[in-house]
Amino acid sequence: MTTPTAATQPLDTRHSAQEDVFALVIATILISFSVLMLRQSGVMTGGTAGIALFIHYNFAVPFGVAFFALNLPFYYLSFRRMGWQFTLKTFCAVGLVSFFSDQHGLFIHIDQLQPFYAAALGNLILGVGFLILFRHKASLGGVNILALYLQEKYGFKAGWLQMGVDVCVLIASLTFISLPILIASVAGAVLLNFIIAQNHRTDRYSA
Repeated sequence: MTTPTAATQPLDTRHSAQEDVFALVIATILISFSVLMLRQSGVMTGGTAGIALFIHYNFAVPFGVAFFALNLPFYYLSFRRMGWQFTLKTFCAVGLVSFFSDQHGLFIHIDQLQPFYAAALGNLILGVGFLILFRHKASLGGVNILALYLQEKYGFKAGWLQMGVDVCVLIASLTFISLPILIASVAGAVLLNFIIAQNHRTDRYSA
């Protein structure tokens, strides 16, 4: 009988609870900082975060409050379709982003930020944060839950669905932002979803 070697033994790719907690904190700090950049420059984004920014800009509701409240209806779908562990991690991620997004301003204030630069860098950071969450079986709720469910169930790439929703949200924002800011916002949304579509693939990552 041959003894399995280290090379032939199956690898345990599951994340530990400590790794999940650490990843959620890192991801939500990155995401909330990118939200700060977008808010400081007046740039929009898509999905649930875009709707929260829409409410923030038009009704002076704190972004964190709007974002947390908008996600509440999606947890039932998350629990039914994705399981309690995914739902719990997502609830924690949404709560942390809601909290951190309104705290960064206490420590940093950016007086001048070029919108196209903010859209590019902000969405790049946002994409990295999303990938960390996705790879630890979590999301930021809302459209993320629906997109991940469709990818898990039917193989439809999460990034492409989110891109369609994002474009709709951004077009609606023309009621209060200028055309150049809209162009920067759309470019940022395309970059974000391209990053997700290219890097979040179940055939390449199984943890």
